[in-house]
Amino acid sequence: MMSSARKLVSCVIFDLDGTLVNTDGLVSEVLKVYLVKYKKKWDGREVQKIIGKTPIEAAAIIVEDYGLPLSKEDLLSEFSPMLSDQWCKLKALPGAYRLIGHLRRHGMKMALASNSPRANIETKLSYHPTLRDSFASIVAGDEVKAGKPSPEIYLQAAKNLRLNPSKCLVIEDSLTGVCAAKAAKMSVVAVPSLPNLSHLYTKADEVINSLLDMRPETWGLPPFDDWIDGTLPVEPWRVGGSVIKGYGRGSKMLGIPTANLSVERYATELSEHPAGVYFGWAKLSTRGFYKMVVSIGWNPYFSNTEKSIEPWLLHKFDEDFYGEELHLVIVGYIRPEANFPSLESLVAKIHEDGKLAEKALELPIYAKYKDDEYFKSIALDHNNHFSQ
Repeated sequence: MMSSARKLVSCVIFDLDGTLVNTDGLVSEVLKVYLVKYKKKWDGREVQKIIGKTPIEAAAIIVEDYGLPLSKEDLLSEFSPMLSDQWCKLKALPGAYRLIGHLRRHGMKMALASNSPRANIETKLSYHPTLRDSFASIVAGDEVKAGKPSPEIYLQAAKNLRLNPSKCLVIEDSLTGVCAAKAAKMSVVAVPSLPNLSHLYTKADEVINSLLDMRPETWGLPPFDDWIDGTLPVEPWRVGGSVIKGYGRGSKMLGIPTANLSVERYATELSEHPAGVYFGWAKLSTRGFYKMVVSIGWNPYFSNTEKSIEPWLLHKFDEDFYGEELHLVIVGYIRPEANFPSLESLVAKIHEDGKLAEKALELPIYAKYKDDEYFKSIALDHNNHFSQ
């Protein structure tokens, strides 16, 4: 999904919602609560319809889909204050600060172009001043005659920066936004905010899994310098629980015994991390520490319907350990989730990931997490449990 002849760009224009901040997750949470008033249950699948739309367009879709007894304007006036109260919880998406900081350090011009009204943009960015202060120009949906998919919002951003649109690279999460940027004759990197829909983004010049996978050098921009031997350090995250029976394919089909964890307690963490292959340290309650690779996502080759956590402990075990407590500290990222043409190519890639992780975890930047406080607190809880 990449064009063979890349244009070299002079500036980057970002969409905001779903591209830099996790608005979609927050909107879903508030809609879930709001619709109870009308005895309706929010079905997350509708997110796909409202992504990239102006607030009034999104309101019209919700009113129609749920048969609500009110106008789109009334819904917006009821719903907007509820949503505004939650903007303080809005999180930056993984890789957003890293990319913005990198471009800023290299003196790259940046702008923001969002279908949201100016007041909403200002409120959201007030909780993320680093993002706000990085943009030379911000263009809002209520400052143009027509929002995306009209190209006007992007053309205005380029005009404000005094740049030819052909010199601008847009980063977008929605099909609506991609269409707007292409209509403005700009290059577009799409970061789909919903899983398993990248095949729909045929107009984009490049489709990536998350901002962690952005390679600025492909657009003539300075490359990142934080990759270490094929791995990217990430803010550590910690999950744990009982080892459960998985899909039965780990040892049978792949020859690799994966230790599945129940994701019930970690739904929020799972939704906040891009699908992909990570690595770190694992601790089994009765056996000690192991290096591990972990797959987060839907595993396209097996077409999972739910996002899962599937760790592979880099050790040969003689027996199963279902029911044992397994805790993980995930410290680095290797690659995005990918589909494979054959089982053999999938297995080969998994072993490649394992070798990469095995070597990387010897490096001090990753090795230190074997002594993470999380593991110590787990050991303490475990001991207390048995001493009571």
